[in-house]
Amino acid sequence: MSDQTILAHISSLIDEEHALRSGGAAQESAQRLKQLEVELDQCWDLLRQRRAKREYGEDPEAATPRDPGTVEGYIG
Repeated sequence: MSDQTILAHISSLIDEEHALRSGGAAQESAQRLKQLEVELDQCWDLLRQRRAKREYGEDPEAATPRDPGTVEGYIG
């Protein structure tokens, strides 16, 4: 998976998030919004991992998505 592929996926997730937020807050929408937030966090984390590996001369393809519990547990 390339950085461009990850960025394209992030963009589509953001588009879906915006559509859901503008359409009201039904129970299903709220549930999907939470899923989108988690998936976006995972994608951004994967992209950061890839960039760090590249910066330090490692193979960015070795980066792997982290589980939701890990990325959601970060303190920013």
